[in-house]
Amino acid sequence: MTEKTKTALITGANRGLGFSIAKGLAERGNIKVLAAARSKVDAENAARNIGHGAVGVELNLLDKPELRAQAIAQVLGPIDILINNAGILLPGEAPDCQRTELEQALQVNAIAPFLLMQVLGSLMQQRGWGRIVNLTSGWGTFYDGLSGPMSYSVSKATLNAMTVNMARALGDKVKVNAACPGWVRTDMGGPDAPLSAEQGADTPIWLATLPDEGPTGGLFRHRQPLQW
Repeated sequence: MTEKTKTALITGANRGLGFSIAKGLAERGNIKVLAAARSKVDAENAARNIGHGAVGVELNLLDKPELRAQAIAQVLGPIDILINNAGILLPGEAPDCQRTELEQALQVNAIAPFLLMQVLGSLMQQRGWGRIVNLTSGWGTFYDGLSGPMSYSVSKATLNAMTVNMARALGDKVKVNAACPGWVRTDMGGPDAPLSAEQGADTPIWLATLPDEGPTGGLFRHRQPLQW
């Protein structure tokens, strides 16, 4: 990427993996971080803890996130990097999965990221540069047998499909990739996970700052390609 300052929007940046991604990007010095969270208070607290000029922005993925993202960009300037990090993990296998659980998982883990990609990605395409990173999971891959809880696996598989489709639609100048961080010690991953949030953030940060010759439309863990 060029030395010109870029602006990155990270959803779910108030804790865990999202916070580590936001902090890692902010520490690079040439990226202005917009730390997004469901509440303004959480977003602003995250921005203070991230430092380096980070700005907290309220963004609720259940309430027309694409319109809110447009408003954020109008006030704070063009968004060059989008990290779709926020997600929910609901328990339950297919026979026990409730419709409301599936709908909520799809909205947060797939539909909202798609809407943000659609709105912000098209603007990146017009400007001729952009990076989009979708945080996913091996549980959402057919290669691993969609082995996680039903609503989570299906919603992440949907996000994976959207990654491939959006990468093709936006062209090579807007890199759209999915990152599986591995099993990370966060509220979602639990205390027994082998990786720290900082370790899990490495691949998303790498994908967010890819050079012009970098890949697009791929799935990566520890900077290595995975099968869908």
